[in-house]
Amino acid sequence: MSEITIYRHTLNLGNRDWTLWASEKGLVRLSFGLEDRLPEGKWLNTYAPRHRYQEDQTVFEQLGITREMESYFGGAAVSFRDIPLDIWGTPFQQEVWKGLATIGHGEVITYRELAERIGRPQAMRAVGTANGQNPLPVILPCHRVIGTNGTLTGYRGGLKLKQELLALEGINHVGAAGHERFAF
Repeated sequence: MSEITIYRHTLNLGNRDWTLWASEKGLVRLSFGLEDRLPEGKWLNTYAPRHRYQEDQTVFEQLGITREMESYFGGAAVSFRDIPLDIWGTPFQQEVWKGLATIGHGEVITYRELAERIGRPQAMRAVGTANGQNPLPVILPCHRVIGTNGTLTGYRGGLKLKQELLALEGINHVGAAGHERFAF
């Protein structure tokens, strides 16, 4: 396997740092907070064992993601559909993550509904696990998935961040009675 370049750039939006990661093919990851260190670990070594980093904001401007992220955090309805993605994960994870892209701005669905949308109604828990490993939060909107009881459930960035992202989209009726199993 040949060496690949991983481009990186950090934006401060919504009073947080969001780090964009991309390959030559498209966006591979969006990380934030303590998670910024994750690409150094197992995930990156699994999918790109030979890599080098390059800080380059122009790559992300050309992909259109910088403008889209600024618009999203400015309160605009953004679909991210035109952003080239290079999604690294198992075939099942990729199926779930592509299903996340079908959840519209301002819409919430349950894990059960997501499992049904991707044609795997019996895989609700596996869908939840794959959702928790989503490499592109916000862009593939895992924050729009809630528990069957209508409450927030685990989110890597914590329930407060999940609630803030939903509020940006005008969703204020979802209770924060869930757990923070995936919070850093």
